[in-house]
Amino acid sequence: MLLIFPPVAKPSEPPAGIARLAAALKDSGIRHRLLDANLEGLLYLLDPSSTPEPKASDAWTLRAFRNRQSDLRRLRDHSLYANVDRYKRSVRDLNRALEMSSPESGAIIGLANYEHQKLSPMRSSDLLRAAEQPELNPFFPYFSKRLSGLIDEDQPAYAGFSLNYLSQALCAFAMAGFLRKRYPAQKIILGGGLVTSWMRSPAMEDRSLEDLFGGLVDHFVEGAGESQLLKILGSSLTDCIGTGLPCFDQLPLKDYLSPGLILPYSASVGCYWNRCSFCPEKAEGNAYAPLPVETVRADIRGLSERHKPVLLHLLDNAVSPQLLRSFADVPPEIPWYGFARISSLLTDRDFCLSLKRAGCVMLKLGIESGDQSVLDAMEKGISLEATSEALSALKAAGIATYVYLLFGTPPEGLEEARRTLKFTVRHKDRIDFLNLAIFNMPAGSREAKEFGTAAFYEGDLSLYTDFSHPKGWQRKQVRQFLEMEFKKHPAISAILKNDPPVFTSNHAPFFRM
Repeated sequence: MLLIFPPVAKPSEPPAGIARLAAALKDSGIRHRLLDANLEGLLYLLDPSSTPEPKASDAWTLRAFRNRQSDLRRLRDHSLYANVDRYKRSVRDLNRALEMSSPESGAIIGLANYEHQKLSPMRSSDLLRAAEQPELNPFFPYFSKRLSGLIDEDQPAYAGFSLNYLSQALCAFAMAGFLRKRYPAQKIILGGGLVTSWMRSPAMEDRSLEDLFGGLVDHFVEGAGESQLLKILGSSLTDCIGTGLPCFDQLPLKDYLSPGLILPYSASVGCYWNRCSFCPEKAEGNAYAPLPVETVRADIRGLSERHKPVLLHLLDNAVSPQLLRSFADVPPEIPWYGFARISSLLTDRDFCLSLKRAGCVMLKLGIESGDQSVLDAMEKGISLEATSEALSALKAAGIATYVYLLFGTPPEGLEEARRTLKFTVRHKDRIDFLNLAIFNMPAGSREAKEFGTAAFYEGDLSLYTDFSHPKGWQRKQVRQFLEMEFKKHPAISAILKNDPPVFTSNHAPFFRM
C-alpha cells in the first residue's frame, strides 16, 4: 500500500492522517509506504537544480530565487522567529519563488495554496481534465519520476491519496491520472476530509463520486479511514479506529519548514459542543468520538520519546475540558497548542496558570462575534462576559491567544459587526493574533433552507451556497467593512501585523516561546 499526501498544503508539520492510517496498516501486518508528496514537491520546485533562476525578471523575483535555499534554512532555525520582519521576508520570498517557478503552466503555487487560471477544484470536469493531462501539472517532473520509482520498487497493490483541502485536489487528480495511464492495473483509493465532505454534500443525493470519477478511482473512503481501508485491503482487523499509535517513522521529519518538529495529534474527531448553527461539522453529521484520556497521554508520551518534537499541535476541533484538566494535572512535558472553547475553565486564573505550567503556549479561540445577540442566534453557548474573563485570565497566565472572528453570518448586520470591532479594540492588549473570515453558508446545513440560496462558487462540487442575507448585508458590504473600517483601526492593525504570513497559527506559537 502506498499512502500519498499530495500538494499543496502548509509544509510546516507532517500529515497526521496518513500517519494514523500507517498505524492501522502496521498493526495489521500490511506492508506500506508513506509519501509526503506535498513537502517533497514544494522542495523540488525550490531546488535550483530543478527550477533555474529566470533570466529576465524583476528584482524581487531574482532575490527570491537566489535566496531560496538560505530562506529554507532560516525557517528551520529558531533564531529567525526572534525577528518577525526577517521571518516575513523569508516566507514571502519563498512564496514568490514558488509563484514564479512555472508561470507557463497556468498554476499559481504558494507554500499553502494552489490555484489554476483555467481549472477549478470545484468542477468535476476540471478534475478529470487534470487527470487526463497530468503532464501539464507543474509538479509533473517530480511526481512522474517519484511515483514510478516507488511503484516499480514496491509494486503496491493499492495507491491511496489523502485529500483534505481544495488546494490539493487538482494535483491529487493529476497524480492519479498519471498512475492510471502509466500503470493501468494500479488500484487507486481516494479519502480524506475533502472527499468526506463531497460524499456527504447535498450535491451527491442523486449521484455519487463513483458516477463522476469511477473510471479513475477504484474506491472512495468516507470519514475515519482505518476500518474502511483495512476492509478494502482484505484485512479482518477492521475495528481499530484511532487505537494505534500514529506512525511518523517513514516521513522526512527533519525537512519540514519549522524550527524543529511540530507533532500533529488528534485526541478526538468531531466536536464535543456540536450545536453551533451553520457549522460544517454538524451539517456533515460528524459525530464526536474522543479517545480515552489515558490513551492520549500514552500516545503523546510515546511519540515525544521517539521523535523529540519541539511543539505539540492538537488538531481537535476543540480540546475537551477533560483533556485540559488532565494536562493541567500531569503536564505532557512538551509545549503545546490547539483550539479551545470559551468555558468556565478558562475564566479561572489559577487553572490558566496551571495550563501554562503544563506547557500551553497558545490557545486558538473561536469567539466569532463581539455581539451577544449574534452569539446566541448562532448557539455558540458562550457569553461576552466569560470571553472577556477568559482573555484576561489567559493573558495573566502568559498564554497567547489566536482569536477567530467571523463576519457576515445571517444574524449579523453592520451594527452588530461594529460591536465586534469595539469588543476587539477593548481587548486589544489581551489578543495576540487575529483571524478574520467572511461567513460561507454550508450547502448541507439545515439553516440554509431558511434563506434564499443560489450558486456560490461555480462548480458541481462546491460545498457552500450563496444566500439572501436577512439584513441585506451581503459579502461585498462585509468585505468593504473589513477592509475600510475594521482592519484600518490602529488597534486592530497592530494585532494583524503579528500574524505570520502563509503559516499563520502553525508558526504563531514560535513567536511566543
